Amino acid sequence: MTSGDRPIRVFLVDDQELVRAGFAMILDATADLRVVGSAGDGQTALDALRRPEHSADVVLMDIRMPGLDGVETTRRLLAAPAPPRVVMLTTFDDHDLLIAALRAGASGFLVKDAGPADLLAAIRAAAAGEAPVAPRLVRRLIDSFVLAPPAAGADCRPADSSRLGRLTAREREILAAVGLGLSNSEIAARLQVAESTVKTHLGSVLRKLELRDRVQAVIFARTQGLADVSQGID
Repeated sequence: MTSGDRPIRVFLVDDQELVRAGFAMILDATADLRVVGSAGDGQTALDALRRPEHSADVVLMDIRMPGLDGVETTRRLLAAPAPPRVVMLTTFDDHDLLIAALRAGASGFLVKDAGPADLLAAIRAAAAGEAPVAPRLVRRLIDSFVLAPPAAGADCRPADSSRLGRLTAREREILAAVGLGLSNSEIAARLQVAESTVKTHLGSVLRKLELRDRVQAVIFARTQGLADVSQGID
């Protein structure tokens, strides 16, 4: 979505002006990121993002807002041609909304009390096509999904154990590590392979299992019993 050395363009959506200002200060102080706009509610964000000057690679979206909330805003935004990636800002208690946001097409999730390093990492990962999920949200996300499986026709399809047969032994190993909430670099260190190798295998896993992104891979791994979420997650 980014081109060459162009900074990653970020649009901020949060109903608290102080939060938006704080994020903007952090992002604008970083050479590879640039804030292209902000909005205090979903409808204003949708209107702004239609304008070329606010074209964004990544939208940082508060999940709870008055009026049009983050979930519905994400759903409408991603229905447009060539949409940006959406990283949802949430709290630890928003598990029901996490599932709704996942089904709406959110690319990742970040807890609102995350530090600056986690914020920057999540935006960069989303811009690179990955699906950042705060490790301490993984258990809640998975447990909520298992308790409330998607309806027929939903974007996240139920896990099918027969699909595991499409994977090689190494791909299953990668999938299990993803299910623990590990990053590509952490998986590479654990398996003693190059990070580029992990990315290649993960791409193959997503393609073979017909999964949209890393979040769905985490859920698939957990529902198939490939990952013990009591390990490797803060």
